[in-house]
Amino acid sequence: MSPNRRGARRRGCTGGASCAAPPRTAPPAPAPLLHCALRAPELSQMEIPESRAAPARKPGGRLSKRATWALKTKSPIDSLTQRLRQTPVRWFWFPLRVVTGVRGRLRLDEKRLNSTKVPSEEWRTSSYILTWDKKGFLFTPSPYQLRPMGVQMSTTAAAAAAQVSSEKNLIDMKLLVKLISSKLEYAPRKVPDEKDLIDTDSHLFSVIPRHFLPSIKSPCWYEKFSSELSTDLYRRNLFTLRSKSFKNMCDHLRANFHQHLYHRDGSQLRLRCLPYFYIIGQPKCGTTDLFHRLLLHPEVRFNTMKEPHWWTRKRFGYIRFKDGFQEIFPVEDYLDLFDLAAHNIQKGISGNSSGEHNSLQFITGEASASTMWDNQVWSYLHRGKEEAEPPFLAQDFIHTVQPSAKIIIMLRDPVERLYSDYLYFKMANKSVEDFHQKVIESVQLFQSCLSERSLRSCVYNTSLSNTMPVRLNLGIYSVFLLDWLTVFQRDQILVLRLEDYAANLKATIKKVFDFLSVGPLLEQAEAALTKRPMSNARRAADRNLGPMLPATRNLLREFHQPFNHKLASVLDNSAFLWSNT
Repeated sequence: MSPNRRGARRRGCTGGASCAAPPRTAPPAPAPLLHCALRAPELSQMEIPESRAAPARKPGGRLSKRATWALKTKSPIDSLTQRLRQTPVRWFWFPLRVVTGVRGRLRLDEKRLNSTKVPSEEWRTSSYILTWDKKGFLFTPSPYQLRPMGVQMSTTAAAAAAQVSSEKNLIDMKLLVKLISSKLEYAPRKVPDEKDLIDTDSHLFSVIPRHFLPSIKSPCWYEKFSSELSTDLYRRNLFTLRSKSFKNMCDHLRANFHQHLYHRDGSQLRLRCLPYFYIIGQPKCGTTDLFHRLLLHPEVRFNTMKEPHWWTRKRFGYIRFKDGFQEIFPVEDYLDLFDLAAHNIQKGISGNSSGEHNSLQFITGEASASTMWDNQVWSYLHRGKEEAEPPFLAQDFIHTVQPSAKIIIMLRDPVERLYSDYLYFKMANKSVEDFHQKVIESVQLFQSCLSERSLRSCVYNTSLSNTMPVRLNLGIYSVFLLDWLTVFQRDQILVLRLEDYAANLKATIKKVFDFLSVGPLLEQAEAALTKRPMSNARRAADRNLGPMLPATRNLLREFHQPFNHKLASVLDNSAFLWSNT
């Protein structure tokens, strides 16, 4: 039977003109496509491991002829953008479509491949997905074509920029260091007005009160509980989708939630808490190990997730590409993370606490290693100011709602931090030679930016950050620290070195306890804390690669030297020069 006759029979026709097939309607417009660029030689050399490849199916169930690439790396788009090079080449352009409901899957349409040479100023790199506008990918200009900001440069800096080498594997470090040094001194940023902050996120400031309960050490307050006790308060919490441990904790909390409500004047009140302290960074500097050791102190209460990344990402609807589309995480979801600590504190208020420690003195904390540096989302919220420095930083909001917060920063030699970062986040084809090449490319990109823009602009530049093959900017600690010092006092920020932490763990942990104003540990608990194995240690396969090449180390040392001098000056501590590592 022909397809037309089968279709007629389904429509209930037995014959006649009325049984003619209905006119075909135009298919719906396709979803917006993301166009990525790869150089022709690299495209032909790309191999898709079988474990990462998955067939795409059409709605009818048949296998699609399109090649489907299921990427499962930490940041899949980086595996594309990291193949881009500065040399003029012939580009293959192809559309990539996000497959709804399939996490981290990209569909490569082979039919639309073409070899048209695209002007370099037109190609784009993708970064964040801001899900509230449902537009999919947002794009930022390529840093290969940086537009001038009108930055005033000294004569020396201008001469240095003019002599920047364009050769792929040659960087004149003396000229680059001169360029960096000419831009190290700059006026402190202008802290935004509180009114502007509130206008930016009015809901945040409507939920968190101006003042906290004075009898409790952690920043806690009561909010009126008007829901029915039978209501599942955590059912819509988006963190339960990302953390199995938090989901299990929610099951425990909802079982006896009513026991932790405070009754006053006929009202039911729920205790809410923010973190008393924040471990804000940097990545690959020991924050995970410090987090796990602090958990052993009976007065410290973390949430079940080390890194909620709420202040920098989740509250904007930021989702890493592999995680698919999700909603914006409201502040209520973030506060739920500290409900277990709030319940323990409430026991102390109600006089039901037991044990040696006063639960009113419990302190809450979180350890998102992105809090110190990640403000890239603002480039999308202020699309007309791509060249400008971010108007708001995460610390502006934290300080406004919580001016007495305590901040812990862990740093390490930025040269070693970058290599550790590369080994941890790059999933395949790692080698010291590959790292060396990526360092050269990243330094060239940063140099190109710095020749036309301010230092802060380059450090925070989203497009530059996403195009550099390695995260070079995360090691420019002085810029980030100075910005935190514009809102927090120096005695509110504890800066540690990973090298000191590893060499003398006991003394460093005592310094942290003193900073947090918590009591000393009993001898047995202290022994357990110091003997605990290191967390997030380097994988065996990565250790087998050995150290970076001496040429790479020398290049990075020269690059970071001016920034380290600035950091040591700000902290008045020569150990942050890392001259002996």
